[in-house]
Amino acid sequence: MTVSTYAEQGLFAPRKMTAALRTTSDELARSLGLGKDAIQRKDRIASDRTQRRLRQMAEVLNKVEPRFGSALLAYAWYRSEPLPGFSGQTAMQLVQANRADDVLTYIDAIDAGVYA
Repeated sequence: MTVSTYAEQGLFAPRKMTAALRTTSDELARSLGLGKDAIQRKDRIASDRTQRRLRQMAEVLNKVEPRFGSALLAYAWYRSEPLPGFSGQTAMQLVQANRADDVLTYIDAIDAGVYA
């Protein structure tokens, strides 16, 4: 999927993300390390923090989706696969800790043939 799949009126739309990933808003909020209100209330959806986390997750998912063949499998990897070199943390845990750039760098390194 493209990033625009998750967007609406110039913002990332949690409703579109939950539909594409076949999940609930509660689970999406937990995946982002945000409270439920952050992705359900219009004023909170537009906040910098919420939009940044939504963007980071979309970037990671879009980068690994071709490897897994679907957004659903990429989301499962994002939530559950421990990454070597990050003390067993998942991509989700790293995004929650505002370390999405580390995840993207790791994915690029793996794609280039470097292993952790």
